Amino acid sequence: MYILGISAFYHDSAAALVRDGEIVAAVSEERFTRIKQDYNFPYHSVQYCLKCAGITVKDIDAVVFYDKPLLKFERLLETYLAFAPKGIASFQKAIPLWLKQKLFIPKEIDKNIEGYEGPIYFTYHHESHSASAFYPSPFERAAIITFDGVGEWATTTYGIGEKNKIKLLGELNFPHSLGLFYSAFTYYLGFKVNSGEYKVMGLAPYGEPKYVDRILDELIDIKEDGSFWLNQRYFDYCVGLKMTSKKFEKLFGMPVRKPESVLSQKHMDIAKSMQAVTEIVILKIAEYVKKQTAMDYLCLAGGSALNCVANGKLIKAGIFKDIWIQPAAGDAGGALGAALFYWHQLEEKERRIVLPDSQKGSYLGPEFSDSEIKAFLDQVGAVYVKMDEDKLCRTVADYLMQGSVVGHMNGRMEFGPRALGNRSILGDPRNSEMQKIMNLKIKFRESFRPFAPACLEECASEYFDMQGITSSPYMLLTTEVLKKHWKPVDDEKTGLDKLHQERSDVPAITHVDYSARLQTVTEVGNERFYKIIKEFYKATGCPCVVNTSFNIRGEPIVCTPEDAYRCFMYTDMDILVIGNYIMEKKKQPQMDGAEEYKKQFKLD
Repeated sequence: MYILGISAFYHDSAAALVRDGEIVAAVSEERFTRIKQDYNFPYHSVQYCLKCAGITVKDIDAVVFYDKPLLKFERLLETYLAFAPKGIASFQKAIPLWLKQKLFIPKEIDKNIEGYEGPIYFTYHHESHSASAFYPSPFERAAIITFDGVGEWATTTYGIGEKNKIKLLGELNFPHSLGLFYSAFTYYLGFKVNSGEYKVMGLAPYGEPKYVDRILDELIDIKEDGSFWLNQRYFDYCVGLKMTSKKFEKLFGMPVRKPESVLSQKHMDIAKSMQAVTEIVILKIAEYVKKQTAMDYLCLAGGSALNCVANGKLIKAGIFKDIWIQPAAGDAGGALGAALFYWHQLEEKERRIVLPDSQKGSYLGPEFSDSEIKAFLDQVGAVYVKMDEDKLCRTVADYLMQGSVVGHMNGRMEFGPRALGNRSILGDPRNSEMQKIMNLKIKFRESFRPFAPACLEECASEYFDMQGITSSPYMLLTTEVLKKHWKPVDDEKTGLDKLHQERSDVPAITHVDYSARLQTVTEVGNERFYKIIKEFYKATGCPCVVNTSFNIRGEPIVCTPEDAYRCFMYTDMDILVIGNYIMEKKKQPQMDGAEEYKKQFKLD
């Protein structure tokens, strides 16, 4: 029995295919269209899922949409009516799209999945999130918490999962939303909502929590059970075209920061304060849910579950014995959750628990054969060498030791926002210049943003504080570099002046607060990536490499050999690996437009 899950029309559209409860494929539409966070119907994603399973539309038994559009539309109308006549401009912009497309999902499915004649089901938004978190997890019984911007009405929910059933026990409703709270500050600090939240999280360690009391006094009222109330006088997301009001600007004594403008110490302090308040909410909710459910384990999903700093503090708080977080925790993961919810909850099918989980490393996207890769490389005149895997892994390790930046594409693409070795850019974490090189010359992004380590799981405790952490395969937890690897720094430096100091033996992956967003790698989980790190370890004594997503600023992670080669040629990357083929930049023919492309990014 094949179940197709779909998320669409808000941001990060995706499709996922489940066969008799097993996850077959899952992918975001952006990876095909190259439009970051593409919200359109995931036509290409659906086609990929069918191709991956070797089936046609006629073989699909049910299509499941990840939320209930009519209830979401009800919330929209009630909100506009409550604030009328304020918000007329936003109303005029939103309603035509709803009347044309968002309200008529069956029509969109008929149009985009030609030939499908089976049933169409709709789950609640947070049911989809909950299902995506619990069903692939390794737990037979667990508490579940989901928090995001907003679904239909709910913004935060909690419940329990047991065997093949999920039961939601409580919720917070719009407009009181942890995700929108975080996004409002993202907007205020000059970053793009729904994609810049990572930047705010990375900026926070440069600041001090000077504004925590102000935020708690004026913006958010947090109860002991973790529930909260947001003072809407300071926000404008209900009916406006902005996230914050003039009163918000007055509270902090400055206007909304213009994108790409200078970041002041005050911006950093606000980011730090807001992150601290977010952590307070998450920890209080977790404590309350533990008391209410008496469960030993916890599953997390929803966009706010991608806050790896809060996740790290949550697991080290020891409230639960262990935590499992859906790697595609945002709306894309809703497609997977919708399909799994239908199979287990509606069809009442047995759940088979798989260890370490049934997410398959989140390697659920397209892969390419040697013949497909070679055909493309020959077409563009690429100069390459083909190697067997052992030699290739040794060669990549050698290049990393020499200070080269390596683009690595192999096997199935990752589902979710994190590159986990198959669509990654790699570097030497011991190189004090590597963070600057990769930020400014490869990723074309802000210099303050940190990079993550991918570490051999059996060696992680030699470099990182693993208290409460058994593994971190999906790069969703932040922990601390062990003090034995720290180096002395000038504690008088503040703000971005903290940046260019060697803080540890692995400076390229050590943030200014000595934190690191850790990925642990096992041979079973990803044999090729494990071998590369192992060879690097043998040669250097360092069991980790820098791992960042294989993409340029503003673009989705690469999917195809063409995407990878273009990114390689349009940046200052040194080496490219696609499958078993390896290329040096200096040997490649000039690619039209590469230099002009680089010039558009003028970063200090």
